[in-house]
Amino acid sequence: MSISIAIVEDETRVRVQLAKIINEAPGFRCQGAFGSGEEALREISRQPIDVVLMDINLPKMSGVECTFRLKKLLPQLQIIMLTVYDDSEQIFKALEMGASGYLLKRTPADEILKAVMEVHRGGAPMSSYIARQVVQSFRRRTNPESPDLYPREAEVLALVAKGYINKEIADQLGLRLETVRSYLKSIYDKLHVRSRTEAAMKYFQK
Repeated sequence: MSISIAIVEDETRVRVQLAKIINEAPGFRCQGAFGSGEEALREISRQPIDVVLMDINLPKMSGVECTFRLKKLLPQLQIIMLTVYDDSEQIFKALEMGASGYLLKRTPADEILKAVMEVHRGGAPMSSYIARQVVQSFRRRTNPESPDLYPREAEVLALVAKGYINKEIADQLGLRLETVRSYLKSIYDKLHVRSRTEAAMKYFQK
């Protein structure tokens, strides 16, 4: 079964290039390529899409706004921001609006496909440069009071922040998959978050 991908990119050349990369790779299918956020909002909800590659710098409606609206319509949809920007504030806006990953446009084709596969499996892919920006910026922010996590919950959260999926966490800590899910539910409740990305952001704040 292939991963169904939509592209939201206003530059025709980049849009066509990304669609070609996806369609030529086994296990991936470009389900749609859209030149604006408005078009994406109309069309993506009508199709079985797993992952969206979203440009942040779209005409009229921004990629951040489009991400926010798509996540409200389709909470399970995974969105990777793919952009030339490496500004940390743009990164945070995208993540806060529901993006699951953030890559620079100069990322090689094989790394983009790897990121799509990773986010589809529940990870949160970021280029190493972007990840450093996120960590450094969080360290500069005022740290909130830490929630009372049990030691095992803290271990699970640390692995979530590294992009591990539930099965990998279970294997790493010698736990059952159901136990990992139970820990995650407790972590989400204590941190007052609803997603792995938000939990990871809280971890870096801590």
